[in-house]
Amino acid sequence: MKLRDLDIIVTAPPAPGWGGRYWILVKLTTDDGITGWGECYASSIGPEAMRAVISDVFERYFDGENPENIERMFRRTYSSGFTQRPDLTVMGAFSGLEIACWDILGKARGRPVWALLGGMMNERVRAYTYLYPMAEHPLPEFWGNADMAAEAALDCVSRGYTAVKFDPAGPYTMRGGHQPAMSDISQSVAFCKAIRDAVGDKADLLFGTHGQFNTSGAIRLGQAIEPYNPLWFEEPVPPDNLLEYEQVARAVRIPIATGERLSTRSEFSALLRTGGAKILQPALGRAGGIWESRKIASLAESFNAEVAPHLYAGPVEWAANIQLGVAIPNLLMAETIETPFHDALIKSTLRVEDGFVTAPQEPGLGIEVDEALARAHPYTGNGLHLQMQDAPCDYANGNLFEGGAPSVHPSD
Repeated sequence: MKLRDLDIIVTAPPAPGWGGRYWILVKLTTDDGITGWGECYASSIGPEAMRAVISDVFERYFDGENPENIERMFRRTYSSGFTQRPDLTVMGAFSGLEIACWDILGKARGRPVWALLGGMMNERVRAYTYLYPMAEHPLPEFWGNADMAAEAALDCVSRGYTAVKFDPAGPYTMRGGHQPAMSDISQSVAFCKAIRDAVGDKADLLFGTHGQFNTSGAIRLGQAIEPYNPLWFEEPVPPDNLLEYEQVARAVRIPIATGERLSTRSEFSALLRTGGAKILQPALGRAGGIWESRKIASLAESFNAEVAPHLYAGPVEWAANIQLGVAIPNLLMAETIETPFHDALIKSTLRVEDGFVTAPQEPGLGIEVDEALARAHPYTGNGLHLQMQDAPCDYANGNLFEGGAPSVHPSD
């Protein structure tokens, strides 16, 4: 069995667009006609440039190779151009292709991917969701309104979720870490209080940030929300200085979670060695794929750390996250995004039921991709998957961070 053909589909989820402006899906086909699907979570360059990167990685290291040789293909790609260090763009391309290889291997053997990773550890995977506006919530007001967030949280709990994530703490900008405005700290406290009052002990609070604070600013904010006992304080400082996470972890009595912008075990191991994070959030379409993320989970076991796969993408990466989650002993939970387009794109073959995802039993990733639907929604804009804000934190007038909403971009 050899890899022969690559197809790349860049599909744009229709409104409300949760999960980013576009998703990069890859389809691999073997010489004996088995197809596998993967998803590349790479956003440093535009999707058309990313097509070229994915094609280059495939032609150099995958084409003609046996899809079983995951480790060989990883080492070739990781070492590409005399690098041997994480490269978000190249590893994003590799990750999607690698996920597709696992889909092929599972289909060839008639077994779900988790069965090839050591077998079933978890019969079901605990899911969590970001707090998205309900039909009656106006935008953009929702993103700055603690009472509306509490209503959304209560709705999630009524549907079986036992954990909800929210991030009211101000903008993430290209300027790097900053001190939070006092108004942002006050708003963060208000959100935590309102949501905790609404859900009581029925759900964990997952406090999200996007690396927007400097070290002392993250500590100030973290200490302010401690009384509401969040399960985690996510990515409190930028990912370009992993040593600073340790200072936050020592000063704040909330577990530190991070990982959506990290790639390969080399970056995650730095956090584990310093004690900077005890909850790792690899995005499988960027971190190196399923096998590399399985290694990250194994490393985490030795440090009593847990894994909570991150998702701000489409349902193919989600399916990979679930397969990993079924197989590892130190799973905490997995992020999920429920929209009609997510569901339709995989023909409802994987779903959240009462806050959990049952271990898939179908071969490969356990999903059926609606290729025609993906092609019917091409991305025609010029924006990136997510955009950093140019303007700094507004200390005078406050900030309105639009949560998971993909802000309108002039090139969209």
